[in-house]
Amino acid sequence: MAYSRGHDFLFCNLGGTMLSFCSTKYVECPSCKSRRSAKEIVGREISYTVTAEEIKKQLGISLIDENNMQLAKERRRCEKCGNDEAWFESRQMRSADEGQTTFYTCSKCLPQTREN
Repeated sequence: MAYSRGHDFLFCNLGGTMLSFCSTKYVECPSCKSRRSAKEIVGREISYTVTAEEIKKQLGISLIDENNMQLAKERRRCEKCGNDEAWFESRQMRSADEGQTTFYTCSKCLPQTREN
């Protein structure tokens, strides 16, 4: 609530609720019905940047260090070097009603193949 008093022109000074344009002359708070002149808001702009970390924190998703992430291993013969071990991961590359695409990476020579 205190933050809205000092910084945000689109929010009510009393309760912090987002203001609504009721006419071309004034904006109104839907909660307390207080009004402000639309001239205070017209032509002003808000911009902000949201990072992936902020979204994950807001949604409660644990942050994973992708550089140190270990992939699952599977016995799969590499066509290039004959190695019998490959890492794999699955991703949804197409629409949701179609299956996932599995990517295999040889643990020895590192070429990547995919299987739909």
